[in-house]
Amino acid sequence: MPTLDIQRHQHVVHVWLNRPEMRNAFNDETIQELTHAFQTLPQDPQVRAIVLGAHGKAFSAGGDLNWMRAMADYSWAENHADATHLAHMMWSIAHCPVPVIARVQGDCHGGGVGLVAACDMAVAVDTAGFSLSEVKLGLIPAAISPYVIRAIGERAARRYFVTAERLSAQRAQALGLVQEVCSVDALDAVVDGLLHAIVANGPHAVRASKRLIHDVAGKPLTHALRDETARYIADIRASEEGKAGVNAFLNKLAPPWQGSNH
Repeated sequence: MPTLDIQRHQHVVHVWLNRPEMRNAFNDETIQELTHAFQTLPQDPQVRAIVLGAHGKAFSAGGDLNWMRAMADYSWAENHADATHLAHMMWSIAHCPVPVIARVQGDCHGGGVGLVAACDMAVAVDTAGFSLSEVKLGLIPAAISPYVIRAIGERAARRYFVTAERLSAQRAQALGLVQEVCSVDALDAVVDGLLHAIVANGPHAVRASKRLIHDVAGKPLTHALRDETARYIADIRASEEGKAGVNAFLNKLAPPWQGSNH
């Protein structure tokens, strides 16, 4: 039985974690299905954004206990192979060509925090709690660490990686893990607002902007970076979409990609 529920509404795909009875903890199947979804869905040029959500009360409890129990008897090589699959799933979400929004409707622990951090932006209900709980089990948040540290910063990671303290949604927002906190009744409206904003923009420009962040973030301000960014803007200005967008703006017309909503 699939562990995901995937729904498409025109230009937007909703990927729902669908193991509510297990608090959406992930196992081998979930990892494989998430990796496949985030690798294949954006191959359709009509897809402009993906929402990662969850059915049930919890967003994700992290690793499934049965999955973790099986790992207890793994050799080092088997553990390495398993961890590589987990790391590849996180990579696939973070490097998805279109923007990914985490819709966090409930508690989020361990690897679930990594899922949120790997997304481009996150909206959480005000009752959601977050915890990097791996050390409670004698483990470490290794596969998710690049994304969590990028989201909350090294200083905060030094605390929460080793304390496993519960974070409120408000604290998670202050740290940068989530951008918006709202009531449960407003959750869909806030997510829809972000989707409307994304879909209103040039689809190729949105994808190029996401690539731009990956290419530029953390790089020193060198002459090479200056020249690289100049080439980026020349490429997009010379593209069919870029020309159409500028022409529409100058003539006070709607750009061609605004023919439909999500």
